[in-house]
Parts: sequence; C-alpha cells; structure tokens
Amino acid sequence: MKKLWLIVKREYLTRVRRRSFIIATLVTPLAFVLLFVVVGLIFSYKGDKTKRIALVDKAGLFSAKAGIADTESIHFVLTSLPLDSLRAGYREEKLDGILFIPALKNLYAESHTVYYYAPKSPTLEVEAFLREQIGKRLRKYKIEQLGLDEKALKAIESKVSIEPEPIDETVTSNVSKLASAIGAGIGSIMGIIMYMAVFIYGSMVMRSVMEEKTNRIVEVMISSVRPFQLMMGKIIGVGAVGLTQLAIWAILIPLLTSLAGLFFHFEPPQVSTADMPEIDPAEMEGMMMLAIQEIRSLNWWFILPSFLLYFIGGYFLYSSLFAAVGSAIGDDLGEGQSLTIPITIPVLLAFYIMFATVESPDSSLAVWSSLFPLFSPIVMPARLAFQPPIWQVLISLILLLFTSIFFVWLSGRIYRIAILSYGKKASWKTMFKWMFSKA
Repeated sequence: MKKLWLIVKREYLTRVRRRSFIIATLVTPLAFVLLFVVVGLIFSYKGDKTKRIALVDKAGLFSAKAGIADTESIHFVLTSLPLDSLRAGYREEKLDGILFIPALKNLYAESHTVYYYAPKSPTLEVEAFLREQIGKRLRKYKIEQLGLDEKALKAIESKVSIEPEPIDETVTSNVSKLASAIGAGIGSIMGIIMYMAVFIYGSMVMRSVMEEKTNRIVEVMISSVRPFQLMMGKIIGVGAVGLTQLAIWAILIPLLTSLAGLFFHFEPPQVSTADMPEIDPAEMEGMMMLAIQEIRSLNWWFILPSFLLYFIGGYFLYSSLFAAVGSAIGDDLGEGQSLTIPITIPVLLAFYIMFATVESPDSSLAVWSSLFPLFSPIVMPARLAFQPPIWQVLISLILLLFTSIFFVWLSGRIYRIAILSYGKKASWKTMFKWMFSKA
C-alpha cells in the first residue's frame, strides 16, 4: 500500500508541476472568457449607423401619434409623399428603405402583404421587427373597424395548463408542474459531466501509460513495484490531477465570466416577440420562485453522494480499460484508435440513451440501462433527479462496484504483460490471451 501511494504521489506531483498543465489550467478559463466576450460583442453590435426608413401607410394603420416605435438601429419617417417620388429621390432624402403598406381591401383576410423597397434585402432583425410592429397594429386596427370587444377576444384565447397531482396523498412524490423540466435539466447536466469525464480522464490515463512505455521508464519502475500497483497508482494519480484541474476551472471560469460581464456591460440579444405569448412579470417571478423551490426540494443529500459514487465507479471501470489499451500500444500510436473503439461504443450508446432517459425516466429502456454496469455511470445520474426507487439505485451501485473490480483485475492481467511487450502489434485477440496467461 505504501508503494501504491508513492506512485500516486509521484504521478500527481509530476503532472501538476508540468508547465503544460499550468498553462492549460490557466489558458482554458481565459479562452472560455474570451469566447464569452467575443460572442457578447457580436450580439451587442447594432450596425454601423441607424437606418432611416420612410413609412407610406395607405391603410391608415399608423398616425403621427401611433407610429412605429424607433429602435437603436432603425428610425421611421412617416410621410404622405407618393411612392414613385420617394423611390426616385431616396438618395437625396438619405433613406435606407421605404416601407409601403397598401390599403386594406378585405378586413376578413387572414394574410396581408406589405412592401419594402431598398437597395438590399432587409436583415432578419429588421424584417422580424417590421412584421411584429405591423402585425400588432393591424390586429388593433381590425378590432376597431369591426367593432369588436378586445377584452372579449382576449377571454376567448384561453390558456390551458396541466398541474400534476399525486394520486395517493399519503405517499410523497415529486410530481409538481416544474419537476419534470428541472429533473430533465439536472439529469442532462449530470449525464454530460459523466460522459466527458470518462473520455477525458480515460484518455489521460492511456496517454500516461503510452508515454512511460515509449520512453522505457516503466522498465525501471517495474523492477521495484508490481505492475498492478503501477497501473492503480497511475489511475488514481491521473484522476486526482483531473479533479484538481476541474476544481480550478469551476472557480476561475464563473469568476472571470462575471468580471467580463460587469466590465463590458453586455446586453442579451433582442428576440422578436411577435409569435410569443405575453407573460406577466408577476407570473414570471412566481415561476422563478417555484423553480427555486423545486430545486431546493430535491433530495440533494441522496443525489450528490450517489453521483459521486457513480463518478468513481465509472472512472475506475473505463480508466482501467484505457490503461490496458495504453499498455498494449507499441511505437505506432495509430493502434490506439482501433483498440479503443470497443471501449467508446458503450459510452456513446449510454450517452444517447441518457437523452431518452430524461424524456421518460421510468421506461424499460431507462431502468435496464441504469442497471447495466457499462451504461449506469452515465444513465443512472440522469435519473437521480426523478427520484428512482432506492432498490434500483442500490442494485445498480452493487453491479457497478463488482464490475469495476472485475475490469480493474482484468486490465491488470493485460497490463502486467503488455507493458513490457515491444515490437509486436497488439490486437484484441492477443489481449484476450494475455488475460489468461500465467506469465
């Protein structure tokens, strides 16, 4: 055990002191913030100048008092000049476009066409804004001309919402209105974290084993420690390095992003609300409070420890396989692509099953996949927010524990022979023989 922790300590300190580790740990948050700043500047860009658009309203939808509201990038000029003269002299009037609204011939028509004259087609932002403003004014104009009651029309447009309730009041169940959406969001985040951790950490272990084998360092180390201890020390050490890096990122990225947002004063991009229902601010605040309440009501004392256990189990299971593959690769680094395919296929399948799981967490696919050890590290964390039965979680963890121990033992059998094998191209057939070899 003492030798094992010496290997873990060596692996950890050697990697965290590397210049490449320090640079990657610091540059990654800066690159993320730079991307955030660039995207923010792109969305906050309003164009080179304010567009002047003449409005010719033959339908009488607008007036001097009820014209189209200007924006930072668009200024409207309500005019009664003939369209032909405006089109001929738009340069002298310094106009960027002319919006022509023809007279309404049929108030009962469901579609109406307006015309926009300009040297170039309108941008998506301008077109969406024009449709929104004209659509609102056209609706109001039709209500006035047809003598309709606007309050009565709003009463007809009823909104139907479904509020889930437990069928048995004696049994506590998380079936509130926002529980499904919140559970799906939290489950997706947990599943994606597990998916990324398996590939990132597993690849780090494989590269570490390959480097030591290629540089012949392992030949010296094998003389004083057992191959299994060397493999386990590398898995634990690399995992600790990855967790250290993630912890630093978890602190730096939100901090630097918040500072960048305060410094540049980014505004969220304006989205057209023409086809979106109006939401009362009080109703929106109530929904936010309900969402916070739902998040707090989740059993985090069960979710977080369970997630940690699945994280550890999944990491040891797949990292041991990546270590075995890394020990079998010779001087040709291209061999790793073919040898890692059988490892990546279960991970990819579990990743796609995870998305189906958050849609239907109690389906047969979700239940059996969350019990299957090769899928459970990714699928079961996606179900934790939906409060799966305790017995399913316990069975899943027990199966994952024994499977991880089995794969670590199996990988150790391959590692002890493959790490000292040179000049021979390894295959899965060869690795299968090494599993049961006595040498």
